[in-house]
Amino acid sequence: MDSPAQRDRNHPRAAPRGRLVIALLAVILLGWMTGRLIQRAAPIGRDVGGDPAARAILRDRDAPMQDVPGATLTMVVFTDYQCPACRAAHPAMTAAVAADGHVRVVWRDWPIFGPRSERAARVAIAAARQGLYPAVHDALMTGPVPVDDAVLRAAVARAGGDWTRVTADLRDHDAAITAQLIRHQADARRLGLPGTPAYLIGPVLVTGAIDAATFRAAFAEARG
Repeated sequence: MDSPAQRDRNHPRAAPRGRLVIALLAVILLGWMTGRLIQRAAPIGRDVGGDPAARAILRDRDAPMQDVPGATLTMVVFTDYQCPACRAAHPAMTAAVAADGHVRVVWRDWPIFGPRSERAARVAIAAARQGLYPAVHDALMTGPVPVDDAVLRAAVARAGGDWTRVTADLRDHDAAITAQLIRHQADARRLGLPGTPAYLIGPVLVTGAIDAATFRAAFAEARG
């Protein structure tokens, strides 16, 4: 006499049911693979290579930047130190830029998250006069929030800067810093940006936080 398990195996419906499950799994796998292919084939961002404003912004070097010898690509970053998406994308951007080795990064501070954001942007721009902008930028992006004066002091110290000189430069160069922030805001509006973060990677405009792999793909797309 067959056991219940043997009867189930011998049941004529068991084999068709197994084939149905395999077929469903195959359909799911095929759909996933198709979706991945479509995602890879889709453009990373918007092509703004024909926009005179975008070309002018890429050429403008009157902003804090991190240059590298033999740079083959310029990326302009619109960012806010209290923007959660900016902070989330910062490590991925840093890793992608370091792995590439030929990307010039130009920062456009665009403080849209209130007075603390503007104060942080002003401090970072003032710190650029000590050659510390990239280090202060990184310290602020990876430091605690809200970004108050204690956080700003710690970021400058972490970058090896002189807080007394930063405060003096904030006072002595207030008009120039204000003009720079106004220009950054105007650049963002010329590009029609909805907010931060945004990345003008050569002729490719990407809005919103992206991961390191997408940054690398955007670099390749911009060069291509």
